[in-house]
Amino acid sequence: MSVSVAPKTPAHKTSGQKVSTETISTARPTLQDYLQLTRLNRPIGILLLLWPTWWALWLAAGGLPDLKIATIFTVGVVLMRSAGCAINDYFDRDFDGAVERTQRRPLAAGRIPPRHALVLAAALALISLLMVMQLNRLTVQLAIVAAGLAISYPLFKRFTYLPQAYLGIAFGWGIPMAFAAIQGEVPELAWLLLIANIFWTVAYDTQYAMVDRVDDLQIGLRSTAILFGREDCRAVAILQTSALFTLLLVGLHKDSDLNGIYYLALIGAAGLSIHFQMLIRQRDRQRCFKAFLRNNWWGALIFVGIFLDLLGGTAQ
Repeated sequence: MSVSVAPKTPAHKTSGQKVSTETISTARPTLQDYLQLTRLNRPIGILLLLWPTWWALWLAAGGLPDLKIATIFTVGVVLMRSAGCAINDYFDRDFDGAVERTQRRPLAAGRIPPRHALVLAAALALISLLMVMQLNRLTVQLAIVAAGLAISYPLFKRFTYLPQAYLGIAFGWGIPMAFAAIQGEVPELAWLLLIANIFWTVAYDTQYAMVDRVDDLQIGLRSTAILFGREDCRAVAILQTSALFTLLLVGLHKDSDLNGIYYLALIGAAGLSIHFQMLIRQRDRQRCFKAFLRNNWWGALIFVGIFLDLLGGTAQ
């Protein structure tokens, strides 16, 4: 793989001590800095989190979900994704400066004090929790678990090569929450959909991790891209095939009410998976990142299949 890495010493290894990012800059933080901290200027993460949540909302409702519930979940995705990014950057502030892709993030560059990230994340999570408290008790309980997943995810890359699997659970936890909010329980179909999302998330986040692999190896962080090594492309193919097969099981499940249009969407998603393989096979950083971004189309296509299929069933 041909890459270029900026010649610098990782912040957390300088003189054996971590460097405080609070002393790097005395400039006043700007709105753009906070938008960058929460990734609101780059909504790809929100979309990748939103699609499986919408899959679940529509499947749980058997069509158009209650507007109040759909609004709470949609806004909650934005808030919790933003809070999660702030927490992630807080934990990674002494590592991000050593990674080419992340070295200009506000905390790594010292443009925002670390305590601001904590306060902002707490405020966003609190607002999200207050919204969820309008729903039933089971959904609130699951939301507390979701908050724990969001807070703890950034730590997993320190001691396991499978942080992407943990991310899959965190990004898919809106699935059991959606079923709980609409049906008052979490049925088998919800867990099957969550498994599909975990496979998909590990696949696209491995593509993302392939971008940072050289930097991560230098600073001691772990990922599935490092774990899979030269078998990374094959592993991504197996993961996306597993996601598609599990989604096929979702369609065949007795409680899904899905028919022809949904299966056409799965065929389209399979075609996109082949396209992703073409992008990542040379392990070029830019092309791997492009494959990651285009997973948004994959998630959207599955949603369109569910939406149109259930819309047709409702019309009948």
